Amino acid sequence: MRAIVLDNPGEALQLRDIPKPTPSAGEVLIKVHACGVCRTDLHVVDGDLTEPALPIVPGHQIIGTVAALGDGVSSLATGQRVGVPWLGGSCGECRYCLSERENLCDHARYTGYQINGGFAEYCVADAHFCFPIPEEYPDLQAAPLLCAGLIGYRSLRMAGDGHRLGFYGFGAAAHILIQVARFEGREVYAFTRPGDINSQAFAKKLGAVWAKGSDQVPDEPLDAAIIFAPVGDLVPAALKAVAKGGIVVCAGIHMSDIPSFPYSILWEERVLRSVANLTRRDGEEILALAPMVPVKTEVHPYPLEKAGDALDDLRAGRFDGAAVIDVDEAASR
Repeated sequence: MRAIVLDNPGEALQLRDIPKPTPSAGEVLIKVHACGVCRTDLHVVDGDLTEPALPIVPGHQIIGTVAALGDGVSSLATGQRVGVPWLGGSCGECRYCLSERENLCDHARYTGYQINGGFAEYCVADAHFCFPIPEEYPDLQAAPLLCAGLIGYRSLRMAGDGHRLGFYGFGAAAHILIQVARFEGREVYAFTRPGDINSQAFAKKLGAVWAKGSDQVPDEPLDAAIIFAPVGDLVPAALKAVAKGGIVVCAGIHMSDIPSFPYSILWEERVLRSVANLTRRDGEEILALAPMVPVKTEVHPYPLEKAGDALDDLRAGRFDGAAVIDVDEAASR
């Protein structure tokens, strides 16, 4: 099969022919149709995340159909369309797994990081970590729900029930989450790179009541803020923007160092917290909620051989919405 392979962080991705995998017990073989491109993929490729199983096939927002079942799999059927997220497996036995916090499992394994991911024509996945995909979503539009949507949803729940929400960074996750927040009757304030009028216009088109640079502050304090951009300098800015008792959620898996800040902007029962990975319950809930909103994902497709270009464009902020690798398009040539 054709696959995009990372040999070493910092090096160019390689398009190669590699053996098609075989599912082990408890796994399924998936014919990949599409795979979303995520900032976490950038962190893997750039070496910000330091424990990849090299060489690795990146990609963890996978949409495909089950092509074969490993021994013992009865929850899925061949031909069924499924999605595969970042969390690819957990031990099921530690105190985190036993308390429904499998996202914190010390022995977790991650798709596109320790398990070959979806920048390929086929992949294998643990059957317990595959989600049926709503029929309403074509492959390309479904892919961003598997991380941008899923982690965004978890972040929203961690942010509490506040009415006035700030989103720092308006990329793939925020463009999904604003639709969920508006469905719930909330107001969204979008903070972009200073001077990024295109992203600000995109946020307003999706219903943001305020959209300006991250160096600006709304007239009224926020109830909560979610930081999607991997920029530590935004943490003090967000703390200053939330009201007493407000919550600031850091949604990324990696962030630059957070600068020192005065205790006064954390005082008055403000909360600063992170979101780590996902649980299967998060996936089940967002995939049930998305058709009700209905969430509409804006996607920019790239063929498999252009995966490196997709990552470069994401890094440079050259598109709004989400990039998706159209594996079917590449296979049809």
